[in-house]
Amino acid sequence: VQLVESGGGLVQAGGSLRLSCAASGFAFSSYVMSWYRQAPGKERELVAGIASVGGSTNYADSVKGRFTISRDNAKNTVYLQMNSLKPDDTAVYYCNARYFTTNFWGQGTQVTVSS
Repeated sequence: VQLVESGGGLVQAGGSLRLSCAASGFAFSSYVMSWYRQAPGKERELVAGIASVGGSTNYADSVKGRFTISRDNAKNTVYLQMNSLKPDDTAVYYCNARYFTTNFWGQGTQVTVSS
């Protein structure tokens, strides 16, 4: 099983980034896919999630209207489009795959937003 995140980097406030998470080794289309983040000294928090079927999504209040999660089951990939980035969005972003009690995590990608 692998979840490989990419697309992180350094961006100025107000800018945009698109994170990708390429999955392999499991039945991707059956899993709920989510993005979490963890800032220094803080607990890991849910940023956005997308259902395995139907495409319903949920977002943390802090990112609603700025971030969009999507998935391409044909490519086994989940995305996080991040617009209007703020310094408070600075964190390591992790991809998560969940099916009932089974959880897989990626290694994380750093996002740094400068003011």
